[in-house]
Amino acid sequence: MEVIVMKTKSSFSVLIFFVILAIGIALAYTRYDVQARTGAIWIGVISFLVALIVSSAIKIADQWEKAVVLRLGRFHSLRGPGLFLIIPIIDTVAYWIDIRVITTSFTAEKTLTKDTVPVDVDAVLFWKVLDAKKAALEIAEYKGAINWASQTALRDVIGKTMLSEMLEGRDKMSEKLQKIIDERTEPWGINVISVEVKDVNIPASLQDAMSMQAQAERERQARVILGDSERQVAEKFGEAAKTYENNPVALHLRAMNMLYEGLKTNSTIVIVPSSALETMQLGGLTGITAMTMGLTQERKKKEKENESGKIK
Repeated sequence: MEVIVMKTKSSFSVLIFFVILAIGIALAYTRYDVQARTGAIWIGVISFLVALIVSSAIKIADQWEKAVVLRLGRFHSLRGPGLFLIIPIIDTVAYWIDIRVITTSFTAEKTLTKDTVPVDVDAVLFWKVLDAKKAALEIAEYKGAINWASQTALRDVIGKTMLSEMLEGRDKMSEKLQKIIDERTEPWGINVISVEVKDVNIPASLQDAMSMQAQAERERQARVILGDSERQVAEKFGEAAKTYENNPVALHLRAMNMLYEGLKTNSTIVIVPSSALETMQLGGLTGITAMTMGLTQERKKKEKENESGKIK
């Protein structure tokens, strides 16, 4: 929102102008005759001048505006919001200043960070005019000045910040920007409410490199976690081995249970006689074969029952 130097006449002042002019014309018409013709004309002229002066003296400021009134070129007062009067010709309304919260977007393109990485940063500034007198008299055009002050502050902050800090800590960067811009605009009667960094754009080649670095870091962490898991499993196996070391009966039962579970899930397991079987003490080969065939028959029986149930 920029400073408005000129403002069109309000409908109220235009209405006053026509009302006064109509009254003057009515008076002139009632007095109009052949002898008083000149007087009637003067009444019409005077009513027109009065209507023009009164309508020029009436000003209306909106709820969000402040009018800066100058008297003979010097600051006189702040008026508004609402209806107010000025002295025509002597007083002038130099500026109509918006006192609402205003947003201004600003950018910094191809700016080097502290670690010499070119970045493009987009940000938004939220501000408002607190002192309309200072905003009108201390600076020629405060909107343009705020925009330039914001851009230079953004470039200064970027040059003093590492890229990693910028990507991870936007809140800190926004706080620094708000403090710097507020200090620069305070003499102009302007208060900076907040600054929001919208986006930080980095070169595409750097994005690819950062993506590869992140992927490599994830793979490294995955391998470290996998190695730690293997170590923990080995430790648990070592503890289990110590448990079975002096208890051969428990080891034998555990081996039989493992074999039973394996045959339940897959009846096509082939057991080859070896020293491992002798160590596990699973018993004779005939017993194992009998157990395998029993499990197979039991499985086939269950499959037939399931098929008959589906047919029903």
